[in-house]
Amino acid sequence: SFGVIADIQYADAEDGYDFGGFRRRYYRQSLNLLRDAVEAWAAERPPLAFVLQLGDSIDGLNARSGEAEGALEQVLAALGRLPVPVHHAWGNHEFYNFSRARLVRTGLNSHPARAMADPPAGDCQAYHFSPAAQFRIVVLDAYDLSILGREPDNPRYQESLQLLREKNPNDNLNSPTGLKEPQFVEFNGGFSQAQLDWFNEVLKFSDENQEKVVVMGHLPIHPDASDRVCLAWNYEDALSVIHSHQCVVCYLAGHLHDGGYCLDSHGVHHLTLEGVIETPPESNAFGTIYVYEDKMILKGRGRISDRVMHF
Repeated sequence: SFGVIADIQYADAEDGYDFGGFRRRYYRQSLNLLRDAVEAWAAERPPLAFVLQLGDSIDGLNARSGEAEGALEQVLAALGRLPVPVHHAWGNHEFYNFSRARLVRTGLNSHPARAMADPPAGDCQAYHFSPAAQFRIVVLDAYDLSILGREPDNPRYQESLQLLREKNPNDNLNSPTGLKEPQFVEFNGGFSQAQLDWFNEVLKFSDENQEKVVVMGHLPIHPDASDRVCLAWNYEDALSVIHSHQCVVCYLAGHLHDGGYCLDSHGVHHLTLEGVIETPPESNAFGTIYVYEDKMILKGRGRISDRVMHF
């Protein structure tokens, strides 16, 4: 069994609203909800094997108030009370606060020191691990292509900006207004070809060894488990890698605070978790997933529903 949580977005700030001004964000309270989640996970018997934190652990507000380091310290301290490893996806809010080079030197870098299989090229943070026989977790880097977190003179930044401008002619690159492919906004990102090739090799290995694979990344990759804006830029490329193999049973994402779910045409479950940041203080938004030979059972708390995912 393992824990799942997304979009904590903690900041020591009064409640605010989303960019549309409609949805309440409980910045300060999110840390308390995280602590409640940690307490519940720590009490699980038998103990959990690990926890997946699906990105946006602290809010971009921290960058403006100069409190990014302190906020991250608090979130990592809460998670540090768990007696098991926590694996982190990096989301857009991580990059509002830190450069990629800096993130590598924080506790959000859960990439194992000994890479098991050659990691993808460059500074891509994708990796995989096997917590149990015939079961593998793949952590994807959904901002491998992105203009967030890199210096403008970085070739990957240049390549990403060119792609974004081709797809999004708006002055405000965070605006999807009028776009044929509304996912091409600055707060999203995508997967480089090098990462997709690496991903394909990992899944080939898992096919050959008859493993079941769960994939996680901050951004959803299926339109039926997301709105059209919150998808990874080249979500179709990631889907086609998954669909060319037998082994993937589930893809876990955050980013869309409303959450989402679908079972796709290839029998892969796409689960987008509701975000802690928009969860009122009396509720919560985390889950525990119990893995069996033929299914996974999600026991959700608060805004996250229970779910049985057969494979």
